[in-house]
Amino acid sequence: MSTLSGAGLLVLVATPIGNLGDLSQRAVKVLSAADLIACEDTRRTGLLLSHAGITGSSLLRVDQHTEEAAAGKVIRRLSEGASVAVVTDAGTPGISDPGERLVRRVLDAGFEVSVVPGPSAPVAALVMSGLPTTRWCMEGFLPRSGAARTGRLAELAVEERTIVLFESPRRLAATLADLAGAFGAERPVAVAREVTKLHEEVWRGTLAGASTWAATPVKGEIVLVVGGAAPTAGADDDRIRVLLAEARGTGASTRDAADEVARRLGVSRRRAYRLALEIPAS
Repeated sequence: MSTLSGAGLLVLVATPIGNLGDLSQRAVKVLSAADLIACEDTRRTGLLLSHAGITGSSLLRVDQHTEEAAAGKVIRRLSEGASVAVVTDAGTPGISDPGERLVRRVLDAGFEVSVVPGPSAPVAALVMSGLPTTRWCMEGFLPRSGAARTGRLAELAVEERTIVLFESPRRLAATLADLAGAFGAERPVAVAREVTKLHEEVWRGTLAGASTWAATPVKGEIVLVVGGAAPTAGADDDRIRVLLAEARGTGASTRDAADEVARRLGVSRRRAYRLALEIPAS
């Protein structure tokens, strides 16, 4: 759909991640036509609209704290025939930003959802990284600390796809050190900073080297792109299935069997669980 065409339509609109020149003509057209703009921060969105020459817009705050409650208001406006656009502070709504729950609620209510694609920090950092792009996964922010962080790092250490992470500048050095400890010091990484902005920078090297580089504090928005683990030798799907069947035979649940086999063979839990689902229940 080229514009907001038809009543009761929700449109996700990607906005610049730094360079205002990246706001597309289609995005401007859709935002101008919207009866309501759901936004993460009304002040920042107001500045963006002013830059685009859009005035008189009705704004509704939809952030991580208000998304669930705001969904009801959005659905009510859609039911009245209004057209609603959704933006976040930067990038594509729903990618580590508010929007995911809103979309689900709107779809469940029977309304259409469309998108005006555009800037995305994870994709921008990925394609600049020089690391494989055929298979990759978006992890967002790691857990801050404790067992949740340790466990997530252990899972990602055997992930064979390129991994994209977000991190704040003040926690960057600690996270790179943790990644080096869990993944190995020589795992390749690209640290993208201030993508599309005046001081855009991409540091490329190993996790060990990145930890040293980040010892000097940096500023700005950070995206980490980490190379995937090398495929585990000797752990083909047939071998995994055999061990999964053995574990299920002892009465283990599908998830527990997958966890046990993943630990034994050093493969990803995701891979083991996918194969475990193929085993008929006894």
